[in-house]
Amino acid sequence: MDPLKALADAERKPYWLDSPAKPEPLPRLFGNTTADLAVVGGGFSGLWTALMAKERDPSLDVVLIEGRKIGWAASGRNGGFAMATLTHGIANGLERWPEEIATLEHMGLTNLDELGQTVARYGIDCGYERTGELHVATEPWQLEEMNESVEVARDLGVRFDVLDRDQVRAEVNSPTYIGGHWERDGCAMLDPARLAWGLRQACLSLGVRVYERTPVRHMRDTGTSMELLTPHGTVRAGRVALGTGVFQPLLRRLKHFLVPVYDYALMTEPLSAEQLASVGWHNRQGVGDSANQFHYYRLTEDNRILWGGYDAVYYNGGKIKPEYEQRDETFVKLAEHFFETFPQLSGLRFTHRWGGIIDTCSRFSAFYGQSHGGRLAYAVGYTGMGVGATRFGANVMLDLLAGERTERTELRMVKEKPLPFPPEPVRSVGIQMTRWSIAQADLHQGRRNLWLRTLDRMGLGFDS
Repeated sequence: MDPLKALADAERKPYWLDSPAKPEPLPRLFGNTTADLAVVGGGFSGLWTALMAKERDPSLDVVLIEGRKIGWAASGRNGGFAMATLTHGIANGLERWPEEIATLEHMGLTNLDELGQTVARYGIDCGYERTGELHVATEPWQLEEMNESVEVARDLGVRFDVLDRDQVRAEVNSPTYIGGHWERDGCAMLDPARLAWGLRQACLSLGVRVYERTPVRHMRDTGTSMELLTPHGTVRAGRVALGTGVFQPLLRRLKHFLVPVYDYALMTEPLSAEQLASVGWHNRQGVGDSANQFHYYRLTEDNRILWGGYDAVYYNGGKIKPEYEQRDETFVKLAEHFFETFPQLSGLRFTHRWGGIIDTCSRFSAFYGQSHGGRLAYAVGYTGMGVGATRFGANVMLDLLAGERTERTELRMVKEKPLPFPPEPVRSVGIQMTRWSIAQADLHQGRRNLWLRTLDRMGLGFDS
């Protein structure tokens, strides 16, 4: 099908946020207030931190401040893959923290278990399904790399079903698949915006004070507490947790470690029963292909297909602009790839197209830290896999703010920082060279050129 025709009626806004379940925003902060803990940012990182702070200590006075609306940014725009991995996959974790990888895998699975338990406990209606993820190969070199990781994964207790061409197509029917793995336990599908709104309600039910449309313009250390200055008021708090992702950091040191990468997605209209039968997908797994420039896709509750990824776009200078959320070049490319993958769905139309920012760091997974004499903690850099891992990061921040030595805080992964990105304009030149090299690797059986091999040796990377 002509991709332009399929996209003709697609609305230019995130599907998840275009929902009748969307709650009215809570009031702004007017005047001055105090709290034991102030959480800055109303995405998953901040919501989990506020909720679990109250679960740990119901007497704690907790304030959450969001500059716009709860879940409006990355937390409401992603694919809805809640993954167990804390390290952006086993291979990345094994390369960076081999002595901790078994512990990290166990912690990640436990974290995902507890996320599901929280959804059930608070009755959060977010379409939660623990279906696992299907990793598919479309080229022989991808299958070779995937198979190399199977034995390691199994040694770590990860349930991988190895599927040949016919078996993987029996799960999801695409003529492009030549094999794959079904990671049974490591992923849950959900509606991310409804999860964010449900976590907001859970926070309110425990007594968290939530202020929306209240951006923090400045932060001041008084020596005994932290002051957060907003347009119409001030919060003075004994402790502060930062969950602001890649947006202008209140802690300036973070800008050296983070870059904003734009990711784009499409949503189809609901499939008819006949169309769905032509694809199969009876087990409703999330799916990801295995090129360097990869696609991710999944079914929604009403049997639409979300189709995203491939282009990970960095705009020179690290600029963040609303107009960057729409990129027709990428939308057309995604639509072409969709119909190559599912030619039997020719005639299907897309209803939504959108983009969002990923907080990317050079090690592909979150990093953590403290400042201001331990009164402030942060967790950032989830690099596209934060739906599940932000809950773990929230626990790390709470451990750090409490001054507790826990199994989490003693991890080398938690204690170490990624390598910083170079300053501009070298940063932009390097990232664009990396994007070009990654595309070339996909065209040449995955072979990495000298530039990528050099970055690998340095422990630097660029991903989404």
